[in-house]
Amino acid sequence: MDEVVRVTQEVLDDAVGRAVEAAVAAPECGAVVTFRGVVRSDDGGRDVTSLDYEAHPDATAVLQKVCQAVAAETGLRVAATPRYGHLEVGDVALVASASAGHRKEAFEACSLLVERIKAEVPIWKKQQFTDGESEWVGL
Repeated sequence: MDEVVRVTQEVLDDAVGRAVEAAVAAPECGAVVTFRGVVRSDDGGRDVTSLDYEAHPDATAVLQKVCQAVAAETGLRVAATPRYGHLEVGDVALVASASAGHRKEAFEACSLLVERIKAEVPIWKKQQFTDGESEWVGL
């Protein structure tokens, strides 16, 4: 699973999404929930052109600990791959998955995982706006 639970500059395409889902799949799991965080064109009423994500060198290690903690807390299988670097509107910035015997638990675990990643993994984003201004988020 470590090859999937990592921070990367690679494009998070459908193959990456399938790999993250495969990392959490198990015969006893009837639900696999996957979240794809996509760069949107608007933030707080301002038009966004792109995002530049920066990742701390320890970001993958922190991500792995976060995934382990959420798995231990929920008793479920979880995995995630965030992307850093320059991303355009429409690009996928995060793929996160959770599996469970039933959908409710899988949805809850996936949501918890995403919130923990946003709060704990040292990745910061600089939003570029159409008016030429920029703004750091998550510092």
